[in-house]
Amino acid sequence: MSNTLLQTTVVGSYPQPDWLVDRALLAKGVPRTRLHELWRVQDPFLQQAHDDATLLAIRDMERAGIDIITDGEMRRESYSNHFATALEGVDNDKPAEIVNNRGQKTVVPRVVGEIRRTRAVELRDMQFLRANTDKQAKITLPGPFTMGQQVKDEFYKDAEAMCMDYAAAVNEEARELVKAGADVIQLDEPWLRNNPDEAKRYAVKVINRALEGIAVPTVVHLCFGYAAVVTGLKPTGYSFLPQLADTIAQQISIESAQPKIDLGVLKDLAPKKVMLGVIDLSDREVETPQKVVERIRAGLKYLPPDKLLPAPDCGMKYLPRATAFGKLRALAEGAAIVRREL
Repeated sequence: MSNTLLQTTVVGSYPQPDWLVDRALLAKGVPRTRLHELWRVQDPFLQQAHDDATLLAIRDMERAGIDIITDGEMRRESYSNHFATALEGVDNDKPAEIVNNRGQKTVVPRVVGEIRRTRAVELRDMQFLRANTDKQAKITLPGPFTMGQQVKDEFYKDAEAMCMDYAAAVNEEARELVKAGADVIQLDEPWLRNNPDEAKRYAVKVINRALEGIAVPTVVHLCFGYAAVVTGLKPTGYSFLPQLADTIAQQISIESAQPKIDLGVLKDLAPKKVMLGVIDLSDREVETPQKVVERIRAGLKYLPPDKLLPAPDCGMKYLPRATAFGKLRALAEGAAIVRREL
């Protein structure tokens, strides 16, 4: 399977069932601190509920025909807070409030001490995924740069030093996840394009530290934000992309279906493989396989087929489950059509 051209994959998340999460609360944003009230299931039964929901996600991805699957991130309140708030040095109980350049307020954890990983966070998640599929299995971690952008630093007073400690924690976790059977490790780094000036100073360094010594294929994902949360027109180009060619990650994952970016930027990423977003998550209508074919062909104008992995633009967490499944099936069918042509 690893030699298959145009391997399909997902970015990470899949819709959590309505019986598991309060989707109205989920729709309000992407939590940085813990949001226990999101769960509809009481603590004594929550792990069992997470397991059941994870099995649903695994089976949907398998039935859709996706080549490289994840656990759907069913156990996570958000892509980042599940791991980020489990580290020592982070105060989640007395959070801070930060205001961005658009005047929007966000509740975030405070960094009050040295960032250290004192226990496994996603190990059982990976073990459960590996035990329940024969497919290639990927697991995702929040990237060190992004985690550094989602806190109020009251200890380091040096963003780069703080992110290097985040990177060390991610690296420790990733090594254990590989031992547990992960075929691919992905870092989610959407904030690279939010703060490109700071990213240019040290993001490549901290990403490389996080992926140091990881023996399986590694991915860095960046996007313009969840379509359900980031509404309106998205940029048509990335402010931080060519620099990722200098990372040790073998693959770069980018959003392109919704924002319709100029795919000429793919030339900047040589010799990386590219997870190319060919599923638009802002549109509730399910793509036809032929639409997916068109988007894959557009990518193949700039990349050879052994360097392109078709995928959704971003995580599918905010979609209705039936819509997400339909889009994944179209993804698999579209890739199969192009594969036969090749």
